[in-house]
Order: sequence, then structure tokens, then C-alpha cells
Amino acid sequence: MTDLKRPRDPDQLAKFVADRLPGEATAPPMTEDGKDLAAVLLGRRGGLKGGRARADSMTPEERRRIAKLAAQARWSKEGAKK
Repeated sequence: MTDLKRPRDPDQLAKFVADRLPGEATAPPMTEDGKDLAAVLLGRRGGLKGGRARADSMTPEERRRIAKLAAQARWSKEGAKK
């Protein structure tokens, strides 16, 4: 029996249990550094160009509004150095 970590998320736990019922669950394919291969590939699909593509599709006014909101969020956090 392999030593698989039990997921905390209810949906993942249900799949984990269902996988183990008929037999032994197999671990998902991993990259060399231990990351889930499927998640890495999905992230590569759109993640590398996402921010730039989003900015290119916005008007200057939209970018300015979003930048202003981000700055307000950064500076309004408690415990920030003054």
C-alpha cells in the first residue's frame, strides 16, 4: 500500500476515496520538482501572456482605474511601514 496524503478539500477527498475503492489509487504525474504536471501545463497555457494581453485589451482609463485601486489596496493594509 502506498503512502498517499489524504486531501482536505471535500471534492478531492471524495475522488480520493472513490479511486481507492476498486483498488490502489495512483498518484498524479509530477514534474521533477514535485509539482502536479497537469496544473503546470494549464498554467503555461495562458498564464505566461495573461497580464500583458489583459492590459493590451483595456483602454488607458480602465488601466488607470485598476492601478489606482491596486495602490489603494497596497497602502491601506494595516501594519504597513509609515
